[in-house]
Amino acid sequence: MSDLSSPRATVAYVTSRDAPDMEIGIALEAFGRVGLAAEAVVWDDPAADWAGYTAAVVRSTWDYTTRRSEFLAWAHRTAALTTLCNPAAVLEWNTDKTYLRTLAGAGVPVVPTAWVGPGDPLGEETAHWPELVVKPTVSVGARDTVRTTDRAVAAAHAAALGAAGRTAMVQPYLPMVESEGETSLLFIGGEFSHAIRRGPMLAGAGGGFTDTARQPDADQLAAAEQVLAAVPERADLLYARVDLVRAPDGAPLLIELELAEPRLFLSHHPDAAGRLADALRSRLAAGTA
Repeated sequence: MSDLSSPRATVAYVTSRDAPDMEIGIALEAFGRVGLAAEAVVWDDPAADWAGYTAAVVRSTWDYTTRRSEFLAWAHRTAALTTLCNPAAVLEWNTDKTYLRTLAGAGVPVVPTAWVGPGDPLGEETAHWPELVVKPTVSVGARDTVRTTDRAVAAAHAAALGAAGRTAMVQPYLPMVESEGETSLLFIGGEFSHAIRRGPMLAGAGGGFTDTARQPDADQLAAAEQVLAAVPERADLLYARVDLVRAPDGAPLLIELELAEPRLFLSHHPDAAGRLADALRSRLAAGTA
């Protein structure tokens, strides 16, 4: 599955139908520069011959949220045919945000979260949070997410998600995302690559700002390393994105760990795409991808 004896190995850049992925061209060009012939392939394309690829790099499979079981079944089948990056077990763990509960239990500083299963009431631990964010544990972006100061609205949204058989997560809205933004730290091949200041997805009209490159602070780098150290499969990760936000006291908190299909902001750092290509090439050559 990692034979590089041919002059140019073949890599599938795994995407979804109609995905607005602006990183495809950047990644494919970088793969080509290191001798990895690559093409974009839709994950659920019945004509795709996954065994014909040296590796399949999961990137913009953003339609998985409405059929996660089907996506995970594909991931496990494909992993038996080629080198899947990131691994199927990682995709399974990371595509349900209850992984945050596991990380919090391991001592990782996570944004306070209340978990509301189908039929469960809104927990009393949320009563002192002045503003709430309610979203399903399986989602991308801000889909099916509500930000509100009204606990009745929050409870109703959690109940609606539960009625659809979905688990809801409730978090306090942290105002620091509007002043400082989220800091996304990108790791490629196990090493820190670059960081991005991301605008708040739930800000009111005119409240957002453009994603820009950022130099992370020492405490943010330390927090990101602590997050990744708690992932048993860290050595198997081709890429990882650690999204942090600051608590009211200034401490960095994990808001999300993206190991399945994160945007990697390849255009925001001149070496990012090359690092991704080099990391994949090295792992395939060593048989460790």
